Amino acid sequence: MTANEPPDGYAPVPEDPPADEEYARTYAAGYEEGVRAALREVLAHAARGRTNQELRALVQSRLARLAEEVDLKRRSLLAPPRPRPFGELARDRRGTGFPAGVLPTAAPAGPAPLAPKATVLVRESRPERAIELLRASRRAFPRLALVSLRPPELGDPSVETVVVAVREGGTVPGGHVSPGEVAGRLRDPMEAPGGALVYLDALEFFIGEEGPELTFRFVRWLVEQVPQTGSALIVSYDPRSLASTDASRLERLFGDVQERAERARPPSP
Repeated sequence: MTANEPPDGYAPVPEDPPADEEYARTYAAGYEEGVRAALREVLAHAARGRTNQELRALVQSRLARLAEEVDLKRRSLLAPPRPRPFGELARDRRGTGFPAGVLPTAAPAGPAPLAPKATVLVRESRPERAIELLRASRRAFPRLALVSLRPPELGDPSVETVVVAVREGGTVPGGHVSPGEVAGRLRDPMEAPGGALVYLDALEFFIGEEGPELTFRFVRWLVEQVPQTGSALIVSYDPRSLASTDASRLERLFGDVQERAERARPPSP
């Protein structure tokens, strides 16, 4: 036995793995967001006058579902990536005028305009794809309705636009606009001839301030109004702001659920 070999019956002691700052930062951010969401939910229920017994029942119910939600999240993270369509991998490029093995560079196509009665939910950490859809569809409707923390600038004064800044002019404590007030302001433009294109990116704010149940009732009402008035709806939301079961409930309300595609990385030199 050499000096570097362990004695019989003893396994070698594994070396500590190198510190992964990115992993630690991501884990800490997720932990912080989870605690923040839980405290916001409790505060929202307490602000609505829930008794101690009701708060205890709500917390116990959430704790009972926690293991299921964590397992659903784990399985979603472990799911294999979506395969690329075969047509993209085996496209015949004969006659295109490009040498073999060389792909033409084309500008990415923008989103197609939405048709009346369309409801689209976009999963993204910040509003980007949803704003692209809004810009592409704004001329297909006689009016726009923007419900936002920071309403996007469209630069098109020819289109009638109703702007609801949810942090301003509300009647609830704190000055923000409640979902009920938003529904009242949206009713007229949506019921007018031709309907309206409605854009909403304040879902996480309403969930934090009013709770998921009231927010879901508002979104359900909004989705139901779309086919009745010939309007269209675009909603941008961050899936990290909801538990897996609540996110599934939300996504089932919409006719189309999209996810912002990651921007292509430039080729390595």
